[in-house]
Amino acid sequence: MNKYSLFNKFLVQEGKRDKMVDIMLQAAESMNELKECEIYLVNTDENEQNAVYVYEVWSDAAAHQASLNQEAAQTLISEAKPLIKGVERISTMQAMGGKGI
Repeated sequence: MNKYSLFNKFLVQEGKRDKMVDIMLQAAESMNELKECEIYLVNTDENEQNAVYVYEVWSDAAAHQASLNQEAAQTLISEAKPLIKGVERISTMQAMGGKGI
């Protein structure tokens, strides 16, 4: 059972972390309809007030890519873009199993 996993860090404009979290939680909610998305976690770090971390597990890379083309995703991406100063891909991994998938 190999799954496609992503761990990204979004650096956001000063004071915009909560708005970015709201947008990413809306994205997570929209993922409930996609069986190919197995995990979509939105995280913050108390030591980084301008960062939002997102951890995702997908059935495969193609499913992740296809999700970005959906209308809901495009709407949320357009809302998030003005808030984002940068994106750091921390890692792309192959999830091998464990609790949650």
